[in-house]
Amino acid sequence: MRTADRPIVELLERYAPRNAAEAADVARVRALVETAPDPWLRSIPLHVTASALIVHPGSGRVLMRHHPRLRTWLQVGGHGDPGESVPAEVALREAREETGLVDLVPCPDTGEAALVQVVVVSVPEGGGEPAHEHADLRFVLATAEPDRARPEHPDAPLRWMTMAEAREATAEANVREALRRVEALLTTSGPAGPAR
Repeated sequence: MRTADRPIVELLERYAPRNAAEAADVARVRALVETAPDPWLRSIPLHVTASALIVHPGSGRVLMRHHPRLRTWLQVGGHGDPGESVPAEVALREAREETGLVDLVPCPDTGEAALVQVVVVSVPEGGGEPAHEHADLRFVLATAEPDRARPEHPDAPLRWMTMAEAREATAEANVREALRRVEALLTTSGPAGPAR
């Protein structure tokens, strides 16, 4: 394992899986980090990604991005750039790039982005890439300026939704589970983070 991969290991050491399926996914991510020369490399069949569910705590809404390749609504996020190794920083960069929101902060406002889910997801062939898997580390970020959200590309629209609307809009069961966790987090922590 590279020193650069220590942030993933430390994150997983502090994380408590919610069920047996998630525990199995956490075990796969740990094995990946321990054996791969670089677990972020897109060229390996299973690689680490980081994503964020962006919320507006004042309204309880979540920002969803339509993914044209998968033809469903998902959270924002993606691959690490060369040299990146801290999952929360990758999720934050991707979130800013995909939404234009520059005021994003961890939610709840603890100074560190909350890891809300670890899930291995299958990605079908497309865009010049073979079928592969993402070991996705999912965080929660908040904005006080929801109206400033702008899509990165015209074919990847953004939409603020209630949690119920978002669960209905996504075709992915793992995203519905992430949304349930975020909703519970917002309920227990109150309007944490920036509110408008």
